Amino acid sequence: MSESDTRLRLLPAPLDSRYATGDFFGGLTAAIVALPLALGFGVASGLQNGAVHGLYGAILVGFFAALWGGTPAQVSGPTGPMTVVVAGLIVSGALDADQVFIAVALAGLLQIALGYARLGRLIQFMPYPVISGFMTGIGFIVILIELQPLLGHDSSKGTLNVIKQLPHDAAALNPAALGLGLATIAIIYLLPMITRRIPGPLAALFIVTAASAALGLQVPVIGDIPSELPRLQVAMPSLETLAVVFVPALTLALLGAIDSLLTSVVADSITRTTHDSDQELFGQGLGNFAAGLFGGLPGAGATMRTVVNIRSGGRTRLAGAIHSVVLLVILLGLGGLASHIPHAVLAGILITVGIGIIDYRGLKQMRRAPRADTVVMLLVLALTVFVDLISAVGVGVVVACLLFVKRISDISLGRYRSLHEIEGPWEDEAIPEDLKSRVFVYHLEGPFFFGTARGLRSLLDESTEPRAIILRFGHVPFVDQTSAYALEEVARDLQDRGVVLVMEGLREEPQFLLERLHVIPRSIPAENVHSDFASALRFVGSVIS
Repeated sequence: MSESDTRLRLLPAPLDSRYATGDFFGGLTAAIVALPLALGFGVASGLQNGAVHGLYGAILVGFFAALWGGTPAQVSGPTGPMTVVVAGLIVSGALDADQVFIAVALAGLLQIALGYARLGRLIQFMPYPVISGFMTGIGFIVILIELQPLLGHDSSKGTLNVIKQLPHDAAALNPAALGLGLATIAIIYLLPMITRRIPGPLAALFIVTAASAALGLQVPVIGDIPSELPRLQVAMPSLETLAVVFVPALTLALLGAIDSLLTSVVADSITRTTHDSDQELFGQGLGNFAAGLFGGLPGAGATMRTVVNIRSGGRTRLAGAIHSVVLLVILLGLGGLASHIPHAVLAGILITVGIGIIDYRGLKQMRRAPRADTVVMLLVLALTVFVDLISAVGVGVVVACLLFVKRISDISLGRYRSLHEIEGPWEDEAIPEDLKSRVFVYHLEGPFFFGTARGLRSLLDESTEPRAIILRFGHVPFVDQTSAYALEEVARDLQDRGVVLVMEGLREEPQFLLERLHVIPRSIPAENVHSDFASALRFVGSVIS
């Protein structure tokens, strides 16, 4: 690869007019979905007049990350994890509002540095149990901190305080606020059964807010929202201030990087494209730097908004930019109306977001997953909820690596070898001439774990299109949960492309795990699994002939 191919792009890439119509509708729909979320996350942040800061963050991060990022269809803005960090800083008194915005701007610069250092690709080494526990913990935090507003009260400082205060708040609940919040949740979940043309959060926002105003209910509301362009908030900080905000800024930078790159992977799986992790960090960094300068909440790639954008036709960076422009128009024209939105309505919206963040697949598979993976997931979940997010991820990765090393040492095999294609056929591979051009054979050597899972997808993506692929697992001593799900994604992708995937030579432990996780036979039929190469080849010949 040439030097020009590896250099970060400092200017926005040219826009592709072929997708202009789809990008317009994708960006418009994403903005409609983003509006209540930006308002809700702004209020949940604990910042004074937080709703407008949420909108500023959605506009600025969304615009810059779209044009300079490395995931064309991604839509960025305030997210649950980033808001949880800001809320913790504000309610604990660790930073004041001015220092928070300095931290956001510094986080952006750190993300730009991460992009220049080519660290974006390290996301592939994040074990699935760590991601699962982290996302589930974030979901629980979002739900917990919104329970008190749902009952008509202000949210307490910290999750433990929320838990302690809940019985008292439940005894003194505001029935009107609870009714509005429950109505909001009901609309969000029931509306898709009637129509999917109207986003549930937006419909709930308008319907329940209008009902509250018409009935004259006495519930806490957002209050005045300035309908004006964002203004510069951050002056040149002193060295003392930078020292105070550095750790929070690093937390936001790393968390935003993880959040964004995970969403980039989701976008890749839907659009069948490949994102540029380092360029994505550069774009997210520019967005957060601008958000910090102009008083916006920090943001990251947002899964819900990205998926909505893609399903509505968005394919290029123009969609994300349109999303930001639409939000700016709404801010300047409808800011006064937003001041009447009850806190309970936003709490209802964010509770559904928290429910959606939870990784139910990881929770359901706890009994079937290896015990070490389950321990890591639960540990990360607990640390996320009761300690802090970066400690949770850091401890989770370290523990996962230590358990992995122990697992390797328990296997009395030779030297560990990475996943790769071995040059030349094995001795028992005699493929008839009429099948050689249509059947590809890959040899897998050594443990198939979270560090090699992405290698399998890259290997298959780079190949020309065969009619069938035989994966030889005879030299693979074990498979972990992350690589099992990666194999499942590869199987589904090949099935969509009309390619037959056959597994041969599975040992007892890998096959046991794949069956416990239902990868076999849900994604890879049992008849596609063979004990020897001759049997696998006969099966392939009968299927593609």
